[in-house]
Amino acid sequence: MRRLIAAALLLFCVCAISPANAAAPPTPTALDLAKRIDSHYNKLQSLKADFTEEFNGLGMHRSESGTMLLRKPGRMRWNYTSTPGKVFVLDGKYAWFYTPGVPQVQRLKASELDDLRSPLRFLLGHTKIESELEQLNLASSSAGTLTLSGVPRGQQKRITKVTITAGSDGAIRRLEIDETDGAQTIFDFSNEQTNPALPESEFHFNPPAGIPVVDALSPV
Repeated sequence: MRRLIAAALLLFCVCAISPANAAAPPTPTALDLAKRIDSHYNKLQSLKADFTEEFNGLGMHRSESGTMLLRKPGRMRWNYTSTPGKVFVLDGKYAWFYTPGVPQVQRLKASELDDLRSPLRFLLGHTKIESELEQLNLASSSAGTLTLSGVPRGQQKRITKVTITAGSDGAIRRLEIDETDGAQTIFDFSNEQTNPALPESEFHFNPPAGIPVVDALSPV
């Protein structure tokens, strides 16, 4: 529950080969890339993608994978295939967390959610990265992508840096979150489908029979 999004994923840009004497396109600034990411996701109504989630810290390493679904306004579902039946659902009112074998379902009001997935929820809404992240910095990355990093406003006591790797079109391929205790969470996205038909039922969660629902405490 302490691991965030914030984001969607990356399609490679296929570029035509320029003449040898043609001037190279100017490298965008950090603010340029932030606006491209905003534009890319604010235009979408829904999104489906495969993800891998890797956590390193607190003396442990965990790697998981699955499929992520997003739909406006404020709907999100993470189905974990690496742990069949594990799910995180944001239905617009509550966030639900369930792992098979755990004797309870955790529920938290969406308005109280302070999770590393939150930026991804906002990216599918109407956000401005320049308002969400401060101290923006831009660097080149591999395969024609760019890396944008910054410190999330209001979370400096817990998160030291958020790093977004994206293409020049603003589509996100990787999201990295570095926490103050040295822990790091990395999300990689692939097989993006933009604006798929996602029924409302995908964003409902019904607790398994006999499993109690516990209202979780708001993260600090």
